[in-house]
Amino acid sequence: MTSSTDSSLTLTPSPGDKIEITCLDLDRHGNGLARWNNWVVIVNDLLPGERAQIEFVRRHRNQFLARKVQTIETVSSRRHPPCKIAKECGGCSIQHLNDHGQTLLKQGHLREILLRLGQLDHKIEPIMTDYNRALGYRNRALIPLYRNSAGQLHMGYYRRGSHQIIDLNRCPVLDRGIDQYLASLKDDLQQQNWPADSDLSSGEGLRHLGIRIGQKTRQVLITLVSSTTQLSGLHQQAEEWYSRWPEVRGITLNIQREKNNLVLGQETILLAGDLEIEEHFYNLSLLLSTTTFFQVNTLQAERIVSKLIEWLSTAALDINIIDAYCGIGTISLPVAATGYQVIGLELHAEAIIQAKKNALRNSLDNVSFLCGDVSLLLAKKLQHNDVLVLDPPRKGLDQMVIKTILSIQPERVAYLSCDPATLARDLKQLIVPNGPYQIDELQPIDFFPQTMHIECLALLIRINS
Repeated sequence: MTSSTDSSLTLTPSPGDKIEITCLDLDRHGNGLARWNNWVVIVNDLLPGERAQIEFVRRHRNQFLARKVQTIETVSSRRHPPCKIAKECGGCSIQHLNDHGQTLLKQGHLREILLRLGQLDHKIEPIMTDYNRALGYRNRALIPLYRNSAGQLHMGYYRRGSHQIIDLNRCPVLDRGIDQYLASLKDDLQQQNWPADSDLSSGEGLRHLGIRIGQKTRQVLITLVSSTTQLSGLHQQAEEWYSRWPEVRGITLNIQREKNNLVLGQETILLAGDLEIEEHFYNLSLLLSTTTFFQVNTLQAERIVSKLIEWLSTAALDINIIDAYCGIGTISLPVAATGYQVIGLELHAEAIIQAKKNALRNSLDNVSFLCGDVSLLLAKKLQHNDVLVLDPPRKGLDQMVIKTILSIQPERVAYLSCDPATLARDLKQLIVPNGPYQIDELQPIDFFPQTMHIECLALLIRINS
């Protein structure tokens, strides 16, 4: 793997040393991975199969960070990124890999992780992807803001590995109904001269700009996230935006005073119009607010719900569906609309309120929602012949949930995961030889093109009691 220029190198490289390497894989941040003398070498902007001269920058544990000096061989899947700031911006990580290459990479990563961490060698279905929506797919943006000492407003996502904002006026992964407002909103915020610092390192003020769109209805909700309500002329500016753009149905102010990684706070103030917009999802009408969690890729979310309902179609209609970590009912409500009795379980009270409101809005009386710790509620509500749907956060299932499933053994389990590593860990405990289930199907889906994220729906059936 080394070149003729490597003869002077010791077994441990030093910053400034240069070698030639071949990229073997990408890490979860989209950086190239290679090996040299048992060292893992991490290089930005290098794709699997490409060869380059690199320079070691610094050591990090058993890894070395390096920079690409010169490309020697490229692969045919490399492309010019659709976004001109893609190399700097941390919002996307693999725009320089074409759509087909991204699909192959994600399919391979999912297979490798399930095998390595879960010893799962089951067939994986082809990824659900949509090359026509590989850009312009995001129905929501939450964009950091910062005003420098010269009074210039910066609006954009963070540079990779930092909290330095890369200024932008447009973003190609956002729905065009969001993207079209960015430059105008930025100009208006610049003129308002309100203080802005997403990290609150320089004092009170604006933190983020939020925009949400109903991709089916084209209704738009604009949100300013701030640590303070003391912003002179705020209501007048909101009213001006509301009257300027007919598609904008509401402007809100969300208050987030804490210095933490949570973008949104619990308090939202209406500035103009309405607090919610309408979205059509799986033939249902849903109301979405500033703080509502809703999949950012509406069409792909519909496809995975359709896959789940198709799988459920062979189950008896009189069976209960338990939807754990149900959120606002993105799965519960469409499943209930097919005729099943559904119980949704969720920790966050605001999500439950929204779910109940949307059930009433769609005249669904065969679905109920309970607020509380999912692990405690599940033990009370889950029955032996139920079907259990799981859509947990990235950390996966806690051990109490695993124990409840293994103890009660519902007839079927559907597990929608946003992290292959925690999926592999949890499935290893649920399927034979450790558990009573076997995998019926593994269906990956690409909710986040241009990034390394991959989600997967695992469908399990009980094989013994």
